[in-house]
Amino acid sequence: MNFPENLKYTKEHEWLLVEGKTGTIGITEYAQGELGDVVFVDIDPNTSEIKSGVSFGTIEAVKTVSDIYAPVNGKVIEINKALADSPELINSDPYGAGWMVKIEIADPSEANTLLDSQAYKSLIGQ
Repeated sequence: MNFPENLKYTKEHEWLLVEGKTGTIGITEYAQGELGDVVFVDIDPNTSEIKSGVSFGTIEAVKTVSDIYAPVNGKVIEINKALADSPELINSDPYGAGWMVKIEIADPSEANTLLDSQAYKSLIGQ
């Protein structure tokens, strides 16, 4: 399983890529594997802000529906529109084309409270 070292992780299995004040959010390879085949992603297109620890959407897989939680606070600047027609991108490329939202991070130091790849691996028993 892949756990890129340049990402930060949550205990709820989201990842965050920090590039300056911009953050890209998705779910981990582990999470998509646990969910199974993703069939629908529901993120309200009118979502303008997300709050750390609060759900900002859902992922529907064949057997279950799971909330997507914000790893940090921020202003939504882009939602991955490709997921509307191709939700399976989350399964095939969770750290690339399967990203969910891009945000302007309110406080970039907030990312320091998240897990690094080693701590995330320990969390899931890898």
